Amino acid sequence: MRPALAADVAALAAALEAQDARPERGHEHRRAVVMTMGALHAGHLSLVRRAKQIADHVVVTIFVNPLQFGAGEDLERYPRDLDGDLALLAGPGLLEAGDVVFAPTPEVMYPAGEPAVRVSAGRIGTILEGAFRPGHLDGVLTVVLKLMHLTRPGAALFGRKDAQQLAAVRQLVRDLDVPVEVVGVPIVRDDDGLALSSRNAYLSPDERRRALSLSRALAVAGVRAGEGASPDEVRAAALAVLTGPGGVDEVDYVSLVDPLTFDDLAPTHSGPALLALAAHVGRTRLIDNADLTLRRARPSGAHQLR
Repeated sequence: MRPALAADVAALAAALEAQDARPERGHEHRRAVVMTMGALHAGHLSLVRRAKQIADHVVVTIFVNPLQFGAGEDLERYPRDLDGDLALLAGPGLLEAGDVVFAPTPEVMYPAGEPAVRVSAGRIGTILEGAFRPGHLDGVLTVVLKLMHLTRPGAALFGRKDAQQLAAVRQLVRDLDVPVEVVGVPIVRDDDGLALSSRNAYLSPDERRRALSLSRALAVAGVRAGEGASPDEVRAAALAVLTGPGGVDEVDYVSLVDPLTFDDLAPTHSGPALLALAAHVGRTRLIDNADLTLRRARPSGAHQLR
């Protein structure tokens, strides 16, 4: 049997009540939620599989949230395929009877229009993605908190490809005492190394080849970090790949930050770090990141690249 499909809040509440009436299976959590904007791919399905491992029941939300799109971004052309998404979610090892797909419209989520009260992401919402997409993380956290209230999960799963979003959600849960465990799930990549993204569908064959420069940049930077390069040298190595032959059209940022706070690293930092990239290939904006370990940092005269 297929999972229940709820298109409004009343139908969702009824489906959750039915979940609560079912016997517990002894998992860590009674319910887990996976929040998506649809156009599902193997990365999303990895979140669902992980949710099935830790929770008795799973709710997958499919909602293209207008609050997280800025002026001139791809809200209208963002890929939408609810029937295809439902077919994927019914695959082996994924959703089953007792699970729920919540697929509301903007009118259901925001019945009075854009909400007057929103969540502020604070400082983390003003740097990197926040600097290039003002208000983006505010919109993300507003819908995340709303969906947490509506679905009442014990755990919420997010992909690590949107590392800054994951960090912001963790801070939301900490600062507002939301009783939800936030679970990060590793990035899923194609065989050639490209991080899976719904926006990859925009890429032409040539653009897709050039998009591989993001994962190549991360790999080269990882090697340099292991060789004892400083933060500035690691960033410079990644930037050289992105802007070299077969690279991207425009770089938004190449930033090496603390994985938890997203603060920039000191020139002599050693230890864990996150290298975050954002770049444009054609009309498509892509992000990627990797955890690195700086073995032995040394001061460099190079300027920080952002």
